[in-house]
Amino acid sequence: MSDAAAVIERIKRQKIIAILRGVPESKLGFIAEALVKGGVRAIECTFDHARADCVALNGRMIAQLAQIAGEDMDIGAGTVLTPEEARATAEAGGRFIVSPNVSAQVIGETVRLGLVSIPGAFTPTEIVSAWEAGAHFVKLFPASQMGAPYIKAVRAPLSHIPLLAVGGVTPENVRELLDAGVCGFGVGSPLLPKAVIEANNWAAVTERARRFMEAVSHH
Repeated sequence: MSDAAAVIERIKRQKIIAILRGVPESKLGFIAEALVKGGVRAIECTFDHARADCVALNGRMIAQLAQIAGEDMDIGAGTVLTPEEARATAEAGGRFIVSPNVSAQVIGETVRLGLVSIPGAFTPTEIVSAWEAGAHFVKLFPASQMGAPYIKAVRAPLSHIPLLAVGGVTPENVRELLDAGVCGFGVGSPLLPKAVIEANNWAAVTERARRFMEAVSHH
């Protein structure tokens, strides 16, 4: 099994990817440890395109997380908009690439690098375009805007394409979304609220992670 195939299997099995956005570098180790304790085994570290140094900064953070987490976690990048950002992720030790959109260039470079491709899409046309370009999963974003009925309707003709739901995902609605046909989730603030991170309340992060993992394991 290739590295990418192994990551795909782990994402399908674990079902939860934690999304880190705007987190200080000094807190990465604490967050990773808290998430692992709660059972979460994948972290998406997002590029902040409002910052001129976002490529260097995110590459550094991914490298730190990869070193801290070792084999306990799969670390990847989020909000990846260019092939350059995909390459920076690979060089830093990242294993998957998440985007908010469908870019054939980014998908192609991700696959060439041997990483897992997770572009974001909303319509059936975008979902199929992402899949035909080589995506391994398609991130349905924002999932909360349309909910389970939309996912179920889209899955009817496109059941061969694995979907991850991102946006508005909570422990209370994961079962409904899994029943509708998604195979996993990206979760940001419901798992890592800004106030909890600022307060260094790592026990709360672990508890939130545990709640999410319990919710998906009951499916």
